[in-house]
Amino acid sequence: MKIFLNKRIPEIGIELLNHPNIELIFPDKEELTHEEWLGYCKQSDALLSVGKSKFNEEFFEECPNIKAIALFSVGYDHVDIDAATKHGVAITNTPDVLSNATSDTSFLLMQMVARYAFFNLNKVRNGEWSSNFNPIANLGQELKGKTLGILGLGRIGYEMAKKCIGAFDMPIIYHNRNRHPEIEKELNAKYVSFDELLEQSDVITIHANYTAKDQHKFNKEAFNKMKSSAILVNTARGGFVNEEDLYSALKNGDIFGAGLDVTEKEPLAKNSKLNTLDNICIFPHIGSATVEARSGMARVAAENIVAFVEGKKLPTIVNLSVFDN
Repeated sequence: MKIFLNKRIPEIGIELLNHPNIELIFPDKEELTHEEWLGYCKQSDALLSVGKSKFNEEFFEECPNIKAIALFSVGYDHVDIDAATKHGVAITNTPDVLSNATSDTSFLLMQMVARYAFFNLNKVRNGEWSSNFNPIANLGQELKGKTLGILGLGRIGYEMAKKCIGAFDMPIIYHNRNRHPEIEKELNAKYVSFDELLEQSDVITIHANYTAKDQHKFNKEAFNKMKSSAILVNTARGGFVNEEDLYSALKNGDIFGAGLDVTEKEPLAKNSKLNTLDNICIFPHIGSATVEARSGMARVAAENIVAFVEGKKLPTIVNLSVFDN
């Protein structure tokens, strides 16, 4: 079978794809136009897809030969799952293997915002470290005993909660589509409504799966309900946050600060107003950027492709109902 891999992945994945029944197709250059990318897709039986290429009804109609797409990601908001299922295309993702790395990123962002770390680092780099000590300037806040509010207490949210309990003895509240009684008991976590999450949290960290109905869930109305001392952390998807409203909330002191690993448009424009603020820390979507996590993602994605080629159950299939068609 012909398998299109649009970008180089860690070697463990390449080794697994060295299979007698796989003809691996690599692009002849690093960056492809949409038309070039589509050309490779049209000559392939399945894809191992790195990045945020859109897989919608139009794609599945243009590429009826594609019967499986192994995503090099946990999120699959760029895939029309209903359309994929209708066209008999199996979609897989890479859960679990990046939970620790992404929660590490959330944990880091929370601390950097709490202590104005990014702002103060730039002061040193720009030669603005004054010898004139000011005991009330640029004061951060301590996290010990503060309430952590989690939107989406799944695998990543769970790891974030454990880190915050262990390091700072933070009580946990959370909001989910569904409750998790066993995790509530283990973490002594309390389930709350979304409004209660906004009102009671000292830190809110976003780990939920993103859908269209979640767009701009964190907007002016939400920020007005949050504590003025609250920190917002987002390592999920940029669409959760209305960036214009976030800018205003940070500028006006409606919330204390924000740490983002994701933005609505990536890369974030250099002239974005968010880049003018001192109380925000923005990373370039590096939540899974560790040797361990990316190697794990490569392994899981490749295992799904190999299972597809061998006619076996796909380990992390998202739309299992595709086999009912």
